[in-house]
Amino acid sequence: MNTQHKDLTDLQIGVLGGGQLGRMMLQSSTDFNLQIHMLDPDANAPCAHIAQTFTQGSLLDYETVMEFGADKDVITIEIETVNTEALKALQKQGKKVFPQPEIIELIQDKRKQKTFYKANRIPTADFILTENKQEVQAHASFLPAVNKLGKGGYDGRGVQVIKTASELNKAFEEPSLLEKLIDFKKELSVIVARNESGEVKCFPLVELAFHPEANLVEFLFAPAEVSVEIEEKAQKLAEDLITKLDLVGLLAVEMFLTQEDEVLVNEIAPRTHNSGHHTIEANITSQFEQHLRAILDLPLGSTELIKPAAMVNVLGEKGFTGNARYEGMHELLSENGVHLHLYGKKITKPFRKMGHITLTDENTASLKQKALRVKEILKVKA
Repeated sequence: MNTQHKDLTDLQIGVLGGGQLGRMMLQSSTDFNLQIHMLDPDANAPCAHIAQTFTQGSLLDYETVMEFGADKDVITIEIETVNTEALKALQKQGKKVFPQPEIIELIQDKRKQKTFYKANRIPTADFILTENKQEVQAHASFLPAVNKLGKGGYDGRGVQVIKTASELNKAFEEPSLLEKLIDFKKELSVIVARNESGEVKCFPLVELAFHPEANLVEFLFAPAEVSVEIEEKAQKLAEDLITKLDLVGLLAVEMFLTQEDEVLVNEIAPRTHNSGHHTIEANITSQFEQHLRAILDLPLGSTELIKPAAMVNVLGEKGFTGNARYEGMHELLSENGVHLHLYGKKITKPFRKMGHITLTDENTASLKQKALRVKEILKVKA
C-alpha cells in the first residue's frame, strides 16, 4: 500500500505494544490528528482507554499480529518482544513496517547485536559468545565480566556481573555472551532518528544514573557534562550505527564513556526510550513526535535543547504491591519547573515504572539538587 497517495490523517497506524511509551506516542500523535491503533496483551494497558482502537492480544502470536495489521497502512512498535515473522509477512503485503522486522530480530538477540557491532567496526566492549554455563565457566581468565542472556533480558533482568571465578556459578545456562566489565566514567545515551528518505538527526547527549538495586535508570541529566569533542564523537557513532543498520524510526544508543575517554556502545533499542522522556518538555521536538515523523517519512524536527533538564523515574516503592496510591503529590507540584507524567498503571509493584518527572531549570547544578530532592517527595505505595 502506497502511503504517499493517502492524506496523513487518513493513514491507519498500528502500534505493537500499549505501554507507557505508546501512551506518550499517542499524546504526541493528537497534534498531527493521526489515527493510532494499539495491540497489547494487557486489557488495562496504559493505552487501553485512549487509543483510536485498542485490541487485547499477544504480540508474539503470528495470527494475532497478522489480523491486527491487516487493515493498517503503517505498523510500528513500542516494545521489541513481537512476532517478527508476522511483521515480515505484513511487509510483503505492502505495509510499511518500521523499524524493519529484520532489525527488530537482530536487536532481540544481544549476541547478534554484538556480532553486528564487531562486523561493522562499531566500538564496543570485548566479548565472548557462550552456549551454556559450562562455556562461561571455561573463561575465568576473561573476568571481571558481565554475563548477558542472548534473548529475553529486559530492564536489568538477564544480566549478571561476574567479577571473580568464585561467582561463575551465577552464569546463565542458556545461550549468552560474556562481556568485559568496563571501568566507565559515565553512562551516556543518544537518541537518533532516521526517516525513509535517509535524513538523520541526533538529540543532544544525555547522562544516566542507574538505581543500584533495580538496575533501571533512576536519573537522567540533559545536557551530559562532557566535552564538545565527546558529544560529537557519541553523536557521530549513533548516526553511523543507524545508517549501517538502515533503520527507519528511532534508535536509542546507550554508551559507556571509559576512563580513557573512549565511547563504547553498550546496547541499543529500536524505539522511543526512557532516556528520551525529558524531550517532551526540554526539546523543540520530542522523541515521540520525532518517531512519528520518521516512520511517516516527514521532515525530522529540530532536536535543539531549549533548557537544561533532568528526569526522575517514578518507581513503585519496595515492599508494596497492589492498587497504586501516590503520596506527596501536592508537595511535588508546588516545586517550580516540575512536569509529572503518570502512566495510568493501576497496580504498583516494587521498582515498577509508574511514571516519570521532568525538571527544567536554567542552572544545571541546581537541577541535580532538585532531582535528588524530588525523588524523595513522590512515593508510590499500595
